[in-house]
This record gives sequence, structure tokens and C-alpha cells, in this order.
Amino acid sequence: MKKRILAAAALATAAVLGVTGCSAGASGGSGSGGDDKGEVTIGVFNGWPEGEAASYLWKSILEDKGYTVNLEYADAGPVFAGLSKGDYDVALDGWLPLTHKDYFEQYEGKIVDLGTWNKDAKLTIAVNADAPIDSLDQLADHADEFGGKIIGIEPGAGLTKATQDAVIPDYGLEDMDFITSSTPAMLAELQKALKADDNIVVTLWRPHWAYDAFDIKDLEDPKGALGDAESIHTVTSTSFADDFPEVNEWLSNFTMDSDLLFSLENVMYNTDEEIKDYTPVVEDWIAENQDYVDSLTE
Repeated sequence: MKKRILAAAALATAAVLGVTGCSAGASGGSGSGGDDKGEVTIGVFNGWPEGEAASYLWKSILEDKGYTVNLEYADAGPVFAGLSKGDYDVALDGWLPLTHKDYFEQYEGKIVDLGTWNKDAKLTIAVNADAPIDSLDQLADHADEFGGKIIGIEPGAGLTKATQDAVIPDYGLEDMDFITSSTPAMLAELQKALKADDNIVVTLWRPHWAYDAFDIKDLEDPKGALGDAESIHTVTSTSFADDFPEVNEWLSNFTMDSDLLFSLENVMYNTDEEIKDYTPVVEDWIAENQDYVDSLTE
């Protein structure tokens, strides 16, 4: 698992598969002729496994259909900005109504929401399963037992904003240090604490493979600071429907339930191997779920 976490850190900072940095529509779109139907650039949020898993799934599907697909990694803010300018064609990890609400409002009219593909997304605050508390309203009184720290993810993440703006003030956690860096760093700290039988509190979300890999539990949120369950949306540039009408229709109808998503995430991430390109793993998963995958482009 340690190798997997370190590999994720390296992967999240790299451009994958010869990224060009320009809009797919600018490189010819779906009318480029021959077997090459055009180049699709997918923006992938750093450290968000569900979006990366869905992106790799669609990379394999679209390449099988004759498209060239590039995956570009960035934090959520730059991806939304890139979509609004046409630098990216599509992203598969927009959370509504809370986590990415500000980005959807900021770029209204400059991006297109193709709709929901998963309805079970949830921001969480998680602790080790044997922690002495079960609810966020108990955390302030037990802060010392957690080293006075909350371990977060990327500073620009919606989860980070929700923790800073709602969780910490609502539950009186101002005296705790909220440490942000990256999702791989958070997972490394979580693994280290669990191995040492130490208490730890981290910002997390569902769906995430960590719930299968680690013995952890969510803290109850009686004040609703993290909001209700959210939906994961596909977001495109405004030119995407014209550039790639076939793909736009497929993605408009795309749905994936949490059981399928967990199974894909598990084969990608729940491993001790150092994987830099998930394509072979995803293609094996596709072969085992061929009926579902075929239905996505019918």
C-alpha cells in the first residue's frame, strides 16, 4: 500500500500520455477523418480516485472507438478554469450541490453540466475505527487524543473549503491544527497512524477505496456541516457537443453505481504494486464487466 500511495503522488503531478495542453476541438474534433475521430482531453482532479477511475474507463472506451485521449492532471480550480477556456474538453468529477458549487457558479455559461453519473458522493471526516469518539461534536473535547491535528488534502479542494468554513467553526475546532497538503500525503499519514495504533482524524469522502483498505469510520455530523449526499457530474467545455457529438451523447447518458465504482477503484488502487499507467488494469476490469461497458455506447 505504501508503494501505491507514493505512486499516486508522482502520478498526480505528471502529464499523462503526451498531453498537449490544447483543446481537443482545436485539433480537429470529430470530423478529422480516417480512423482518428479526434483528440479528447480529459481534466482529472489531483487526488480524486473516483474521477481518475471514471477518466481511465472512458479513455479505454473512447480509444477503442477511434479517438485519441489525453489525461491532464490538475487541482479542481484549474480544471474548471481550463474547461471554461476550452483547454480541457471534459471532466468527470464535478460535485453538486455543495463541493464544487462555487466553480459551477463562477463559470456559469462558460461550461456545460451534462448531468449526474453517480448519486452517492459524500464529504466525510473519518477516524480510526477504534477511536474514542463517534461524532464531530465530541472531537473538540478529545482533540489531544488526536494530537490536536486534522489531516486534510489539497488546499484548493472543495472538501478543504467545507472543513475550514463549516466544520471547524460549527464544532469549535479552532484550536486544532488543520494541515493540508495532498491526498497521497493524507493517506500516508492515515496508514502510518493505523500501523502505530494511534488515533487520527482525516478529511475524506465517499466513494473512496480507503474505506475498503483501512479500518476506519466516519464521524457523525449532527449539524450537517458537510452537507447531504451529493452527485458526481460530467462537465464539458461549451464547444464539446459540437466537436464531439457522439461522445457528448454517450457521456450525457453515463451512469455508474457505487458497487461498480468501488470494484474499479479497488483493482486500480488497492494494491502494493507501483502503477504509473492504469490502462491495462482498467482493460482487464472492462473485460470482466463487458455488458455494462458495452451499454455505455449503445
